[in-house]
Order: sequence, then C-alpha cells, then structure tokens
Amino acid sequence: MDKKPCKNSLTVKTSHVLPPDTNNHGTLFGGKLMAHIDDVAAIAAVRHSRKPVVTASTDSVDFLAPVKEGDSVCVEAFVTWAHDTSMEVFVKAVTENLLTGNRKVCTTAFLTFVAVDDNGKPTSVPQVYPVSSQEKQLHESASERAAERKKRRKHSKEMAATFGTDYPWNEGD
Repeated sequence: MDKKPCKNSLTVKTSHVLPPDTNNHGTLFGGKLMAHIDDVAAIAAVRHSRKPVVTASTDSVDFLAPVKEGDSVCVEAFVTWAHDTSMEVFVKAVTENLLTGNRKVCTTAFLTFVAVDDNGKPTSVPQVYPVSSQEKQLHESASERAAERKKRRKHSKEMAATFGTDYPWNEGD
C-alpha cells in the first residue's frame, strides 16, 4: 500500500450559523459543532483510506471561542498519522464574523477512525506522510497521543466494568 501525503485527505466544510443551531446564549450548540467535526473528520479518513470508517475516539474537544448566530464556522480536517487499521485526524474549526471578517480558531480536536471491510471488521490503511512544518509537528507527536488514547481506553473499559449497565450502582449505600 503506497503512502499518501496528509494534504490528500484535507476536507473543509463551512456552515452559516442560523437561529435553530444556537442555544439561549445565541451561540452554536457545542453538540452541533461536534457533529460537524465528526462529519468532516470522517470524510478526511475515508479520503485517506478509500474505505468505510467508524469513529473510534474523540480526544478532548476544546471550545476556545464562541461561534455566534450569524457567523460562519469553517471546519478543516486531515489525517495526521496512520497505524495498521486506524487513522488520527486533526480538526480545526474557525469562526468568522461575516460582517467584519474577524476570524478566530474556536475549536481543535483529534479523532481516531478505524477503516472497516464489508463485514465491519478492521482493515489495513495506507501510511501517511507529512510535508508542511505543521503536518510534521502533528505527525511527530502522534505516537505520544496514541499511547495516551490507549491508556484512556483501558481506563474507560475499567470504568464500564465497574459501573456496568444497572442503576443505581451501589444499592444500600
């Protein structure tokens, strides 16, 4: 499988923030922005792998600036790293006041996707290589983020086993 440059997976989506997209503060619902992020990141992962993908994890989504009604939000994503069947995707969202042209990065996130075959089983993906200095920075630090994800996933599985499916968890306490 040939390696592919990060830029081949670049995906960009710009949306106008309208009243139904906002909360009582007149800003974009966080969940709505997270849906945009997952959508754009998934497209980037499919562009890289040319296979169906599933979201395996979302690292912390940090809301850095509000996205106000009437603004636009531009979500950009590309694959920064690939390992066997998984791909790390970096996402940056930029809000723009369309009347003034003022732009701010409002969110950054990393998501992991797994490519799947026709039976829903993980399948191999091509490696990715960086070209720009920003791509190189993200690519070089990806294995460290992957190790943190692995540790976090182990902890999540332990929590799931501890708390199970029933509520209340500790009857009689």
